[in-house]
Amino acid sequence: MSEQSGPREPGPPGEPDQRSGLRNPLAAARGLGAGTLILETIVLLLAIQPMRMLGGDLSGATIGVIVGAAVACVVLAGLLRHEWAWYCAAALQGLLILGGFLHWGLAGVGLLFGLAWLYALSVRRTILSPPKREGPPPAD
Repeated sequence: MSEQSGPREPGPPGEPDQRSGLRNPLAAARGLGAGTLILETIVLLLAIQPMRMLGGDLSGATIGVIVGAAVACVVLAGLLRHEWAWYCAAALQGLLILGGFLHWGLAGVGLLFGLAWLYALSVRRTILSPPKREGPPPAD
């Protein structure tokens, strides 16, 4: 076991400093996001029957929205290496909340996973942000 003492030396020029200490922080962030989206897919698909039992009419349009959202989650989980996919996944949570007009259960799933997605984005920002510099500001 090695212990680090003192401040960490910056890496080679052109290579980002890793504040998190992870070997591959990009892959770690993608893994968290993909795991969240795959879990959401499973919850959406398994929620069809309880939504039918709890909330009255479950129309074909509602089931179509659920299956479409589940497919979108799987596709976005595979595309998280692109910056835009993170924003599309956040928009998907908002669309699920709007799906509450079709069935209140969709709004519940959208709200729950919207909060989970906010957490995933917060963790991503934390592990990918550059380290804060200590000491006096550089002289101009």
